[in-house]
Amino acid sequence: MTSRALKVALVCGVAVTLAACGTVRRNLPFGLGRSDEPAATATEGQRISVLEFEQQLAPSAALSGRDFFLPGPQAVTAWAQPGGTPENLVEHVIAAPNFQVAWRRSIGQGSQVPGTVMAPVVASDGKLFTLDGDSTVAAVSADSGEILWRTDIKPEGLARGGFGGGVAYAAGKVFVSSGYRVMTALDANTGAVLWRTTVDSPIHGAPTVVGNRVYAIDVDSQLFAFDVNTGAQAWAYRGIAEPARIMRASSPAVSGDTVIAPFSSGELVAVRAANGQAVWQQVLSRTSRTSALSEVRDVAGRPVVSRGMIYGVSHSGVLSALDLRSGQPKWQLPVTGVNAPLPVGDVVYAVSKSGQLIVANRDTGQIYWTRELNEGRERNEGGFLGFFDREVRPSWSGPILASNRLVMVNSFGEAVAFDPKTGAEQSRLNLGAPAYIAPSAYNGALYVVTDRGELVCIR
Repeated sequence: MTSRALKVALVCGVAVTLAACGTVRRNLPFGLGRSDEPAATATEGQRISVLEFEQQLAPSAALSGRDFFLPGPQAVTAWAQPGGTPENLVEHVIAAPNFQVAWRRSIGQGSQVPGTVMAPVVASDGKLFTLDGDSTVAAVSADSGEILWRTDIKPEGLARGGFGGGVAYAAGKVFVSSGYRVMTALDANTGAVLWRTTVDSPIHGAPTVVGNRVYAIDVDSQLFAFDVNTGAQAWAYRGIAEPARIMRASSPAVSGDTVIAPFSSGELVAVRAANGQAVWQQVLSRTSRTSALSEVRDVAGRPVVSRGMIYGVSHSGVLSALDLRSGQPKWQLPVTGVNAPLPVGDVVYAVSKSGQLIVANRDTGQIYWTRELNEGRERNEGGFLGFFDREVRPSWSGPILASNRLVMVNSFGEAVAFDPKTGAEQSRLNLGAPAYIAPSAYNGALYVVTDRGELVCIR
């Protein structure tokens, strides 16, 4: 074939392709490929959305217009665990009544990859304890933001590269899990290392401390119990290993003599605190016809214990209320989430990964209402001359109920307060950088760590 003939063939092939693809033709610049001919339409008939094959969330007609009870706010004088308490539940706190930024302080290194600053703030005895993106723990004055001490917990001789982990506080000690495969205890007043225990795999989740045990989960789905005084490993429980996981510092819940551990396999497992013996297992997982991401089953949000029930949500699309003793589900909803649910009063608040705020009756799972948090928050990024733009929506972390506001933060760098009864937006603050960690409450203030490694105090 001659060169001229080849060019003619290529042009004809492009023309045929453009004629067959109205979408491409409409997006060509400078009017190329446009035609005055009417566009072809589909034949008449019943159209069924693919999404209708998935179970949908819808407000209950029986709850339409009905009010629900929320308890009044209570003072919080310690936030010693990543979830506030061993049960990962603080219902309604007195915090940030004016909803204004009081101060900002750098705690160290920010995320090298978005979301790798993962540790929630813990607080006690006038100090805040944080973990930055380079495994450095800082003690910060809760009043002024002054840095009181810093301790790098990376083992000597290891190159930079570990990430994740978290902090917890108990009896004058700060317990730190780490992506560098170490569990460490520090003196809360000086930052001095009290003990260090090496494990086989990174621990991206935050620890939970109760009594004489520290509980943490590694990336190979092992739940460890360490002695708080010596760091000796008391026992270990191995779940089903699953490499696909969400970068969140989830932590176990502890209620009485039961430890509830979330695993990347989608399992919630209850074990005895004394010896690690399994009591029950429940999988929060379902297969979606429309999303391959449902195969990532991680329970990335902390499980929450409230009134004899456990509330948990998985990335695979299950929000469930389980009986604490037996693990049997009382109800389930098709919610894909990476944040801890918030049971408070008569309801359970949950935020889906797509940015939907859901309010469900805690006893039945029936829905009062839902709200699209990202409505009006979309923005376009990338593209060239108006082509190939992608619409970006923020991801949300929270919520926390503080001084009659439902507060969340997002990856657009906002802290936003909503009406807890209606979902109406009340106010918003600019945090200055994306935030992927839910706020913590302490002594009348909210504290947020941004992805830039900055601690923000909201009062």
